[in-house]
Amino acid sequence: QVQLVESGGGSVEAGGSLRLSCATNAAVFSDNCFAWFRQIPGREREGVAALDKSGSPTYTYAVAGRFTISKDNVKNTLYLQMNSLKPEDTAMYYCAGREGGVALAPALYKYWGQGTQVTVS
Repeated sequence: QVQLVESGGGSVEAGGSLRLSCATNAAVFSDNCFAWFRQIPGREREGVAALDKSGSPTYTYAVAGRFTISKDNVKNTLYLQMNSLKPEDTAMYYCAGREGGVALAPALYKYWGQGTQVTVS
């Protein structure tokens, strides 16, 4: 069973930073593209950032220039560095993986973590 385990969420003041992590096993990490999504209760899940197998990132407009997606191929871990956080970034953040190419549409992703809450006040 594929497991994606997120960590790093928390509460921070506006303007602050957080780094989210998503760990999985080596086989899953090497065979999939990964992305970060976020969701506010009552709203659809939205793509935040995605990383293809070569390490090229894609960002949604709302976070471009503030968030950085990256991965560590030794630790089999995906990261999301979030700087200059705003109250509107408050959401549950999920990492997800898919075997195809990079995308920011949640319906295309097969593997999901349990989520980690980010609250910006």
